[in-house]
Amino acid sequence: MKQYLAYAFGTFGHDAFYNTLSIYFMMFLTSQLFTGGADEKMVGLVTLIVVVIRIGEIMFDPMIGGVVDNTETRWGKFRPWIMAGSIVASIGLIILFSDYGGLAFNNPTLYLILLAVTFLVIDVFYSFSDIALWSMLPAISIDTKVRTRFGTASRLGSTLGAQIVIVIITPAILLFSHVFSKIPYGQQTHAGWFGYVLIVALLCSGGALITCLNIKEQDNLIRKNTQHTNLKAIFNAIKNNTQLLWIAASYFLFAFSYVVTQSLLMYYFRYRLGNVAAYTWVGVITCVLGVLSVSIYPLLERLIHRKAIYIAGITFMLIGYVIFLFAGQNLAMVLVAVSFYFFPYPLIFLATLMTITDSVEYGQLVNGTRNESVTLSIRPLIDKLAGAASNGVVGLVAVAVGMTGNAKPGDISAAGVFKFNTFMFYIPIVLLIIAAVIFFFKVTLTEAKHAEIVKELRKRLEKQDATTPKSTLNDSQQATHVTSSTQMADSHN
Repeated sequence: MKQYLAYAFGTFGHDAFYNTLSIYFMMFLTSQLFTGGADEKMVGLVTLIVVVIRIGEIMFDPMIGGVVDNTETRWGKFRPWIMAGSIVASIGLIILFSDYGGLAFNNPTLYLILLAVTFLVIDVFYSFSDIALWSMLPAISIDTKVRTRFGTASRLGSTLGAQIVIVIITPAILLFSHVFSKIPYGQQTHAGWFGYVLIVALLCSGGALITCLNIKEQDNLIRKNTQHTNLKAIFNAIKNNTQLLWIAASYFLFAFSYVVTQSLLMYYFRYRLGNVAAYTWVGVITCVLGVLSVSIYPLLERLIHRKAIYIAGITFMLIGYVIFLFAGQNLAMVLVAVSFYFFPYPLIFLATLMTITDSVEYGQLVNGTRNESVTLSIRPLIDKLAGAASNGVVGLVAVAVGMTGNAKPGDISAAGVFKFNTFMFYIPIVLLIIAAVIFFFKVTLTEAKHAEIVKELRKRLEKQDATTPKSTLNDSQQATHVTSSTQMADSHN
């Protein structure tokens, strides 16, 4: 239980950080920093910088996974990166949510340069921390049931972390604005945003410390089947792992749909409902439903298994979209739609995470060597790619439909509402359906298949360990070993 809680604390701060960066940075820009009509150019330039950096950095995520896999220290290969990455990224987040000492207005060019450098540093160090944190999962145990318990604990923490920011963001900003800027309660200032971001930074670094002090890797025969990962091996580990690629394709469509809708939700409350204070209820509802959803995952996995959880979860989300479309400006119906939409999200995430985790052994069977962090880097890579794409969409949509500054719901034209609905509802609905179809027909790595793979790996490695040490195999023997492994993996499909 101590280890479960420690893992949960780490993912709690981690996802509080991620949601703040991915969702609320654009809100800070458009509603607090650049609020005038003349500032639309700056919003566009910052949006472009963020999208370019995130997409460019994403290409390096598998290599970051390779660096983590190659790390050897007295503290293991994961914990140093979790701690260092969290601290540096947290400091960068505090700087990012500012006007850089007035440079945003006095010297826009220098501001854009410094912002680009800050965002790049945050993205790189957060990637190291993120990949190391989640790729600990296959290193804690090779037993699917144990992994499910740790995965559930980690997702419980990340769910609470991601949703707690929705609960506290508005009250925290208003409170700190009142305390630091000495203005009447109910108004927002830069100082108010600073106070909120400081809390998130402390949660991220503190959670990482708790995890690193309490979680250790497991040593076993299967985990010893590793070797130094060079650049070619990194991309071969991904390319040859067909199950990982199909999971990634489905999860990207799902993640992009979810992040776009979630990112536009605060705009919906502010510029469609005209009731930004009610947005706090979204955080309360999603926190409660998130805990419930994650808590029942182990039972659901035993009863109906991952594939059914994934497909049924998407069906629930589609029902939520339909309710949204009929809700209009009815707050009660909107909150019902939020409930249907969010409830299955942690379940889908866990089904994806556990399948990707099990694909470590699938890839080991195919490639002849174990790549934990390289394999697990794909999930955060997809999340960041979806986040980058959504940042671009949200920034463009906000400007295109007039949802900036102090605009009121009545200021949004009918054409603007249609554009907004297209990106918040219609496009995500189509992408979710495609994601479900891919997962249903192409992802065949079930819990039973994984158990067979682990059994085969253990038998092979025990035989290999008793006869010829792996270090003595020449290149030709290694190639033969990989070929036979690929054939055996194909037979499992």
